[in-house]
Amino acid sequence: MRKIEKKSWPKLFREMKKNKNHFEVRLADFKIKEGDNMILKEWDPQTKKYTGKKLKFKVGSILRLPKDMEKFYSRKDIQKYGFFIIELKK
Repeated sequence: MRKIEKKSWPKLFREMKKNKNHFEVRLADFKIKEGDNMILKEWDPQTKKYTGKKLKFKVGSILRLPKDMEKFYSRKDIQKYGFFIIELKK
């Protein structure tokens, strides 16, 4: 079980703290697996410093998008609309 620390900008950090958001969308440039611990550290982009605030989460399921998304969608549409990561509940 790894401990992974990542920057979180203030608006997203507040949403996670208030339980309004239960998802992280990240560039897949690090190793992560279910059960790891993720520490979100609030980062102020204006001061370019950490605020000292942290949130700790257990990693649940991970959805990895293919590297070649242009196979499915045009680059124009990707840039125009972006993507959803959607949690579906029963």
